[in-house]
Amino acid sequence: MDRMDAIGFILQNGEAWLQYATKTIIQKESKEGLADLRLLALSDPKISAFLNDIADYHGTLVANHKNPDLPIHKLLFLLDLGFGVDVIEIQTAINKIMENKDGNGVYQSLTNIPKHFGGSGKDIFGWCLCDAPLLLLALLKAGVDYEKHVKQGVDYLVDFHKGSGFPCTVSQEVGKFRGPGRKDDPCPYASLIMLKLLAAIPEYRETEVAQITATGLLSLWESSLERHPYMFYMGTDFRKLKAPAMWYDIVSVVDALSHFDFIKSDARFLEMAGVIKSKQDKNGLFMPEAVYQKYKGWDFGQKKTPSPYLTYLCLKILDQITATPAPKTLLCAPWLAG
Repeated sequence: MDRMDAIGFILQNGEAWLQYATKTIIQKESKEGLADLRLLALSDPKISAFLNDIADYHGTLVANHKNPDLPIHKLLFLLDLGFGVDVIEIQTAINKIMENKDGNGVYQSLTNIPKHFGGSGKDIFGWCLCDAPLLLLALLKAGVDYEKHVKQGVDYLVDFHKGSGFPCTVSQEVGKFRGPGRKDDPCPYASLIMLKLLAAIPEYRETEVAQITATGLLSLWESSLERHPYMFYMGTDFRKLKAPAMWYDIVSVVDALSHFDFIKSDARFLEMAGVIKSKQDKNGLFMPEAVYQKYKGWDFGQKKTPSPYLTYLCLKILDQITATPAPKTLLCAPWLAG
């Protein structure tokens, strides 16, 4: 089965929301001609539930950044499907994010850090470097004016870059909280989501900060048996295909790195991408190898059959890797063909 057949599988077996994303994002069809499909997608009970959750944006405390129920993860999922602020719940979520911004231009989340972890034990608005970049990224994806509402916060966060990435950093409101790792080590997850943010900003995409951070993640891959900063591993679990791409795993990392042309000829990156490609079955499809239990009702919330959404996600990543301009050394990676 070639790529077009895999897309046919997605369109035939995917739900309306995935059909809409595939037609608009992969096949580049006009949204105006897909109005009926869009309405059908937005009426899907799972999508409707997500919309209700993000409209009550601060209704869920940010206590565990890996929690799939966090509104920021659901908001980015919806934005990445091609839905925007013309959906009233998405506009409401964006408005609520923008209501809480500190003097440095960084948007804040409602959190509660217990006293024994260095916090106040009270509900407060603050930010960690493992959530703030995602809020800025959501604003960008929603079309919020970069110069007026995003740039100041991005510039401020970029200044925290140190060594090969971004350290565990929090705002003063959060107190002395820090993740379980050496203070001088970069946090792999903070570095990953900062890379996602920088990839979305033309003026930052080719900067030295982006290059150092990207190669820093690749160095962790290269020494995955020895280095696990802040208890982020690149072992067996990391290498399992999992959706959506919201945490620290091979799909998320390769997805983030694939947006940087300077990394596409790196042997370590090609090896990571090759791991994903090697899991494509004879029909060109991808099956989840790990799942978030809270996504049990979604097509990617099971490990028995190929997932239309995971196939869509992996095809998008592989398309991005081969997108022009691409280094000539990509010709040395024959697995990318087809």
